[in-house]
This record gives sequence, C-alpha cells and structure tokens, in this order.
Amino acid sequence: MTYMNIENCPVCGKVYAKNPWGMCLNCRRQVEEEYGKCVEYLREHRFCTLSELSEATGVSVRQITRFIREGRLSIVDNPNISYACDSCGAPIREGTLCESCRAKLAEQFSHLQADEQSAKHRGRRSSTVEFKISDRFRNKRF
Repeated sequence: MTYMNIENCPVCGKVYAKNPWGMCLNCRRQVEEEYGKCVEYLREHRFCTLSELSEATGVSVRQITRFIREGRLSIVDNPNISYACDSCGAPIREGTLCESCRAKLAEQFSHLQADEQSAKHRGRRSSTVEFKISDRFRNKRF
C-alpha cells in the first residue's frame, strides 16, 4: 500500500499532490503566466515603476516583489523599480532590508554579543569564586 503526499494549495485551497512548487498545477500555470506578462512588459517599458508594472499587467505588487526576490525578475536594467524594505517600508532594490535597517540590526546583534560575552565572563568569574570558597570550607574541619 502506498500513500500519496497531498496538501491543500495555499493559493486556491484545492487538494494537490505535493510538488517542488508548493502549489497546484493550475495555480502554478497562473503564476508562470503572470511572470511572462511582467517580463514582456519590462522589455518594452524599461523606465516603469513597480506600481505601473502591476497596473499594466494585472499582477499584484506582492507577486512581482516575490519574483524579484526569487531572482526570477531582474531589475538591473529597470532603474525606476524598487520595492519596500521588510522592516521600515523604505524603497530598496535588493535584499529584504534597507541599509539603515541592516545597520540597526548589525548594531543590535553586536550589543547582544557583547552582553552575552560579559554575562559569560561574569558567570565564569562568580563560579570560580564560589568554587574557591567551597573548597576552603570542605578542607576545614569544625
């Protein structure tokens, strides 16, 4: 007896056999059609914005952004296309965070590392002191 790996499509909700795309074949075809529309429009309109691309093709800004982040749509030759930073919403052209948010995150991370280092050092020092005190009491007879 064999069992099929089935799931519900996250887009339409229909049951489908699991596949690498994570959606049913009908939705996959629709996504590919949307991708094709975006590619064709960008070839003819190099200086369009993200919202213009979305309006002209009928593809959501979210889906276009997904294409860009997946590396399927290149915006190198389209200077007016940018999408929102995941943290603050500032316009960016690559990655998920703007430079400012990346710098803040890096600063927070370095503070966290410094805090962990100092806590580790304090913990090591206090346990050493406790060990020495307990050694002294163990060796003494009352």
